Parts: sequence; C-alpha cells; structure tokens
Amino acid sequence: MDLIDDPKPGSNTPEFTVGEIAGAVKKLIEGELGFVRIRGEVGRVVLARSGHLYFDLKDDRNVLSCMSWKGQVPGLGVMPEEGMEVVAEGRMTASGFQSKFSLNAQSVTIAGQGALMALLEKRKKALAAEGLFESARKKKLPFLPEVIGVVTSPQGAVIRDILHRLRDRFPRKVLIWPVAVQGQACAPEVARAIEGFNRLTPGGALPRPDLLIVARGGGSIEDLWGFNEEVVARAAAGSDIPLISAVGHETDTTLIDYVSDHRAPTPTAAAERAVPVRLELAAWLRDAEGRLGRVLLSVLQQRQQRLRDLSRAMPTPDRLFESARQRLDRADRLGTNLQILVDRRRAGLAQRAARLSPQVLRGALMARQNAVNTLALRLPVALERASRRASDRLQRASQRLKPQDLRRDIEAGQKTVTQLSAQIGAQTKRRLAFEADRLAALERLRRSLGYEATLQRGYAVVRAEGSVITNSKAAKKASSLEIQFADGRVKVAASDARPMRPRKTNPPPEQGSLF
Repeated sequence: MDLIDDPKPGSNTPEFTVGEIAGAVKKLIEGELGFVRIRGEVGRVVLARSGHLYFDLKDDRNVLSCMSWKGQVPGLGVMPEEGMEVVAEGRMTASGFQSKFSLNAQSVTIAGQGALMALLEKRKKALAAEGLFESARKKKLPFLPEVIGVVTSPQGAVIRDILHRLRDRFPRKVLIWPVAVQGQACAPEVARAIEGFNRLTPGGALPRPDLLIVARGGGSIEDLWGFNEEVVARAAAGSDIPLISAVGHETDTTLIDYVSDHRAPTPTAAAERAVPVRLELAAWLRDAEGRLGRVLLSVLQQRQQRLRDLSRAMPTPDRLFESARQRLDRADRLGTNLQILVDRRRAGLAQRAARLSPQVLRGALMARQNAVNTLALRLPVALERASRRASDRLQRASQRLKPQDLRRDIEAGQKTVTQLSAQIGAQTKRRLAFEADRLAALERLRRSLGYEATLQRGYAVVRAEGSVITNSKAAKKASSLEIQFADGRVKVAASDARPMRPRKTNPPPEQGSLF
C-alpha cells in the first residue's frame, strides 16, 4: 500500500473564472469612477449604421475609447469631429468580453473659445472649398417683397425691432417661424425653419415668403454657436428664397453670414434692407411723374412743330391731281390702243397654230415609235445578259455549299455531343458515389448515436404495455414486462422479477490513507 499525494498542492490565492473577474473589474470601474468629465482631442470618429457613435479621446500619450448609443447622439450638443478639443461627460464602463474600458459619452462641449475658433475656421475652409461663399451664387433681393418670413425667437427685442422698422418704412405681411436662438436645439430648429419656408406653395393658403430674415441679438461665441453649425449653413445656402442674415451685432460673424445672400449688421438693419421707405418711394414717384409729364409735353410740342414744317413743304390738292387729270383727258386714245393689242395677240396665236399641224404631230409620233422599237430590239439581249449574270451568281453560291463541308461540320458536332454525354455520365456516377458515401456515413452516425449501440455494451430496455419503464415502482405496477437485449426481446411476468438487494460497497478511502 502506497501513500497518494496531491499532485498540485493547494494555495491560499483565490480562484476566479473569466466572467467573475470581468464582472469585478466592471463593478470596480463603474463604482469608483461613475460620472466623469474628460477633456481631450477627438481622434477617430465612426457613426455606425445602427446609429451608435464611436470616437476616441486622446492626449499626447494615451487614447480613451468613447461611445454614445443611438438615443444619446441627438442630445450630445456638439457632434465630435477629428482634431476637435472637447470636454465629454458620461459614465465609465467596462466591456468584459473584450477586457476594455470606455466612456459612455452623454454630452460633448467645445473646450474653450480657442477650440471653437479653430473649429469655425476648419468649417469655413471646407464650405469655401465647396464654393458656398462665392458671390456668383448669391441671389438678388426683391425690391418690395409681398411676404417676409422671419426666423427668430418670438420673445425678446429682436422681433419687435424688426416689426417696428417694417411698419415705419413700408408695412408688409410677416410670417414668423419661432425657433430657439441658442443651445442644442438652435441649429436643427433654424435649419428646419429655412427648409419649411422653402417648401411652402407660392399663392397657397399660407403664402410662401418672397424674402427670409434669420435674426438674433448679440452674445458670446458660445451663444451664437448654433449659427456656426454646418446644417444651418447648408440650409441657408440651399434656400431658393433670398435670405438676409442678421445674427449678433456688427462685430459678430457666423457661418450663416458667409452663405446668406446679404449680411446685415443688426436685425434693424435687416428690416431696413428688406423694404424701402414708403414716403421716400412716394416722393420719388411724384417726382418721376412730374418729370414724365414734362418730357411728354416737350415731345408733343416738338412733334407739332415738325408737323407744321412738313405741311408747308407738301403740295396743294390741285397740284396732286394735275397729272391724273391729264391722263384722263387722253382716254379717247383707249380704243385705238386696244385694237392694236388685239391684233398683236391674234398674230401670235396664228403663229402657234401653224406649228400644230397634223404633219408635225405625225412626225413626233413616228419618232416616239422608232425609239420604242429600238428599245424592244435591245430587250432580249438585255434579258439574256441579266439571266447569265444571275446564273453565274447561283453557280458561285452552289460551289460554296459543298456536301463535304456540311458532313465535316456534322461529324464535328457529333463528336462534341459524344464527349459531352460521356462527361455528363462520368460526373453523374461521381455524384452518385459521393452521395452514397455520404448516406452511409450518416447511417453509421445514426447507429452510433442510437440506443441500439448502447444495447451492444450489455444494457437493456424494459417496456410495459409499449411504454419504457425507467424506475422500479413502475415495474412493480406492471402486469408483464418486455426486456429488449441487443439480440432480441424477452417477455416476463412481473411476479418473476425479484428485486435485488443493493450490495454494500466500501466507502472510498480518504486521500492519503493506507489500504
């Protein structure tokens, strides 16, 4: 008897599964860090087809993976772009199946005014490269629009200043599209307002504006940042309605100012540019009416003087009719002249009638008949020549259609068909042999997995009344039993089956005991 030792002695170090250690790390990171604010430069940015956003935050030596779910992306505030310096807020989390930790970003803001200006310059260069700032694409503003659409906040002094200035200068119909002029909702609402005004039908129940004004009061660069978003700039550039931007004060400049058709330093200046002054326009009309009257009067006076000058140079009525009277006086010569004209026409008719004699007509008919007879004599020769040419063409064509060539083509086709049929037969045999081998393998697998293979190892299946018996209680209740062995089945009465007493087995020796 030998002493059995443990080949791997025990240790005090606890043992974890991979899932347990991954869960512990996840709880540690989420519990200790929780909600954090992280500043860094945006690296790789990927917007997946599912709508989830993945991006990296990095500094000079480290990189942190960040992600935002599809429902969190609209509320980020700023869409991350590569090279942008931002502050991301969210919760730290860990992914157990990849052993990675990341930040679930719930909001993103620009880190400082310098980063905002750098991002603004980057967007400005990109839009300028597309030609959105060129003056050639800017539309001319209407002189006197019937309807003016204003995109601004309904509260505040901006809309009151615009309406007051329009009322003082030239009252017009005004449609106001209320939007948020700062914050996260500013850019999408302003872009939707511009596109919504453009979708209106001209002359509809809600008329389409002839001019748009996008206005907002002054503020910091963060307050005006919504008008620096690319979606607002592209909506303004794509507007079919002429657009005036009046965002901030005179020193404030945003992207919409570059793509708009006209930039006004203030909302009041935008209203002044939109319509002229009615009193000034009325005074100009009165002055133009006076100048037009004076010009018409001067032109009429010149035409009257010219008419008087021409009337003095014209002859009198008696002088106009003198020549006509003289021709009328010579009307007595009309009869003689008519007689002379009739004689001339009669002589000409006689000359033409002399040329139409029967001898001349018979001569012309004989010439035509001779020409027809000549052609009739040449016709058999021409027909014979054409027949020979057709026969020659037919003979050449028949020479090209040799029976030997046709037989050679038929034999080549028969060889090809024979080869293809042989290939098809061989392929079919190989396919049938492959399928037979596969079917045999499946049958072997079925037999190895079936219970008949288990019966070969000394086991048996007990049935009672067609059902399988799995315990002794059911066997005692059955009137007869059927036992299936590997080589057949045996029926026995339930009274013949005697329960066997379980054999006493010695307990397994403890580790390290002698036996």
